[in-house]
Amino acid sequence: MIKDSTQKNVGRMIRNRRLACCMILMPLLTACASPRGTLLPVANTVPGASTVDMLVATTRMRATDPQDFFSGDRGPELSFAEFTVSIPPEVNRKEGEVQWPRSVPGNPATDFVTLKADVIERPQALAWFRRTVRQVPKRRVLVFVHGFNNRFDDAVFRFAQIVHDAGTPVVPVLFTWPSRGSVLAYGYDRESNTYSRNALESTLRTLARDPEVREISVLAHSMGNWVTLESLRQMAIRDGRIAPKIRNVLLAAPDVDVDLFRGAVTDMGQARPSFTLFVSQDDRALALSSRLWGDAVRLGAIDPEQEPYRSQMEQAGITVLNLSKLRSGDPLNHSKFAESPEVVRIIGRELAEGQTLTDSRVGVGDRIIQVTAGAAAAVGTAAGLAVSAPVAVVDPRTRENFQGHVESLGQAVSGTLSQ
Repeated sequence: MIKDSTQKNVGRMIRNRRLACCMILMPLLTACASPRGTLLPVANTVPGASTVDMLVATTRMRATDPQDFFSGDRGPELSFAEFTVSIPPEVNRKEGEVQWPRSVPGNPATDFVTLKADVIERPQALAWFRRTVRQVPKRRVLVFVHGFNNRFDDAVFRFAQIVHDAGTPVVPVLFTWPSRGSVLAYGYDRESNTYSRNALESTLRTLARDPEVREISVLAHSMGNWVTLESLRQMAIRDGRIAPKIRNVLLAAPDVDVDLFRGAVTDMGQARPSFTLFVSQDDRALALSSRLWGDAVRLGAIDPEQEPYRSQMEQAGITVLNLSKLRSGDPLNHSKFAESPEVVRIIGRELAEGQTLTDSRVGVGDRIIQVTAGAAAAVGTAAGLAVSAPVAVVDPRTRENFQGHVESLGQAVSGTLSQ
């Protein structure tokens, strides 16, 4: 009888978790996937459009279909590409959004399109970087590391939007790791993240060694925070310190265990970059991740006003921006920066002026940064740049197979428990 009761309780727990997973993932299933070939260049842009040139370093495998450039498979070595993205005129777009073409080729008057898309070798990549650094007044570099469930085109267009809407002169470098671009590939993406840590470490070291570079900021989103922290930790252990030019590390909605974060920061030593952490307690994607990891607390979902986090962050000199009260069009509340152009502009302007964001600079007192439709709380000493985080796009195959996959998984689990 006790056995029957235990099995019923366990079965109920699994059904509840399965239901929670479905509720969290269901909003994603209504998203529209972008058409194939969105990165194929168009001949010309239109008057009033803006362009963003970026260097891409990736551990992805070259795609078998040339129009995709890179796939979600793992490449044997670091590859490079150069992209120029055209962004529609301001009258035709809303800040914080990526306007995907409904068909290929896209319309540069209303869509994000590429004007140049070249896969290049390492010597060409270094030449592009050195040439571009000299053209940026304050020689600042921004490295972006995307999160879970991002295809290659997702990462390229979202980073272009980040750079454009922040309005800060930087050299844009996208580091993109092998994500399947599917909500059902969480485990694969996590391992691809770890697979890429040596490549990201090598990329950051190469950028920092360039004598023209004065400052490097790293922005990571979601699962991309894991590979970022691992790479910086490795660099500190291998070199005895993190390259001094890496000044700011911005962790947006980090899908990282709190204890692992604490250990990584400790291993980096005292001479580490300034960390800025963006959190939200209503992040539904991180709530699901917590369940998948045995209810372990995710760094991006902590309440910075509660102990022990408040004291730990203050003692470590880590800035925490709490965006829990900030309204978002994202049903998962996992990419609030993409829906918050005010935050992008405010902090991007601070970086452009060569100043760090501090409580006194904000001027509203009590460590509160006021933004339209909400508030963000800043705790500790601030540094860096806040920019939009990428929005995941679900592929058609995922939408078609998701329901059957969940049902099959549920039947398998229930069958195991009943044995």
